[in-house]
Amino acid sequence: MNILDKFSLKGKKAIVVGGAGDLGKAMVEAISQAGAKTVVIDFDQRVFDICDEFKADGLDVSAIQADVSQIEQIKESYATSLDILGGTVDILINSAGIQRRYPSEDFPEQEWSKVIAINLDATFYYCKYAGNTMIENGGGKIINIASLMSFLGGITIPAYAASKGGVGQLTKALSNDWAAKGICVNAIAPGYMDTQLNTALINDKKRTDEVFMRVPMKRWGKGEDLQGLTVFLASEASDYVTGTVIPVDGGYLGR
Repeated sequence: MNILDKFSLKGKKAIVVGGAGDLGKAMVEAISQAGAKTVVIDFDQRVFDICDEFKADGLDVSAIQADVSQIEQIKESYATSLDILGGTVDILINSAGIQRRYPSEDFPEQEWSKVIAINLDATFYYCKYAGNTMIENGGGKIINIASLMSFLGGITIPAYAASKGGVGQLTKALSNDWAAKGICVNAIAPGYMDTQLNTALINDKKRTDEVFMRVPMKRWGKGEDLQGLTVFLASEASDYVTGTVIPVDGGYLGR
């Protein structure tokens, strides 16, 4: 087999949760261009426009709107996704996420609960449902979106740091349980990315200067920076890679 064939996703079926976000959209584009039939789940109404845009480019994508902080909507959106995909899924990407900033001593209870529900709880539930389908079908690939805050504590983001630390550990735990059942579970940990989640940070010149002192590449990351790794982790090329949390951070952690 030609090595490039191992990166093909032709004939694969995928679900991307949070696919209307800046990073999620880039990952949807990548796996769809690699050949996967993809269902995109997001709370934002933009998910329909994004999928229409990709369809115009000849990609096989479908949109579902759902509030992934609600367990019933998670269940319904997963069941609908399976119907669209013909009852099976080969690839799951969990990229839904929100950010809230408050001093830790003043962090509102409702905001804490919402961040944990979307960033961590939803990741587990979609993994659980897809894991059952994949076990029945002999395997699959799960890609969770962690963060530099899976390794670091951050400032004024205790809920986000806790949720992303949890995503990293959840990825390892699920890999331990499912690797022998044919499921590779990995996570991508984006660094400081130019996304809507980081608007406040990007607009804070002092914090931006502090960040760039630690980023050897001296730039914000972009969604496109995740595309190659996403296709790799979703494809046959990564069949012996599981339980990892891989940073895409411009060298931040190596500094």
